[in-house]
Amino acid sequence: MFARLSPWWLWVVLALPALTMISPFFEEGTRALRGVLHGSGEFAARFMIVSMMATPLMMLTHGSRFARWLKANRRYFGVAAFGYAAVHTLAYVLGEESVARILAEATRFDMGTGWLAFVIFIPLAVTSMDLMVRKLGLWWKPVQRWTYAAAVLTLLHWASLHNWGGWAPAAVHFAPLAALTLYRLWWTYLRVRPELAA
Repeated sequence: MFARLSPWWLWVVLALPALTMISPFFEEGTRALRGVLHGSGEFAARFMIVSMMATPLMMLTHGSRFARWLKANRRYFGVAAFGYAAVHTLAYVLGEESVARILAEATRFDMGTGWLAFVIFIPLAVTSMDLMVRKLGLWWKPVQRWTYAAAVLTLLHWASLHNWGGWAPAAVHFAPLAALTLYRLWWTYLRVRPELAA
């Protein structure tokens, strides 16, 4: 099933949540943007998490069909994560009263971590294209490893919002990724290999 899903259909599926976020941009008042702000931020985190789960899932499931499909298509999820992060940032900027207020809030921990995560997202999205993969060569993977920094910053941003009131939903969303990442580290560095144990 997954292997037969066209990339174009995958784009449609990834774009579906955005359809509910369009109309508030044409409505007056900042209240209409609040739903966009929360929804786009959550989907940005979700798609980033899904894209990062591909490799450890391959290890855990010994290359299951779904894990192979996810690994082959993880860049689509990564680009979608950037798209929703851009919508999230736009909704925040439009909802604020002034540039001065945005700059003042950027020094806070909860907002500063969000801005840093978004800044990291930009080169990750730009270098996700096949052309950039070929141009960067061996440098492509080191650049893409900055995804881990973006993930940590996103977790901190989400958890620290509203005086750390966002820690519970952030923990629920990031727990599977954290568990799979720990498994990947164990599999790569700590497990006892049969050839060494013999």
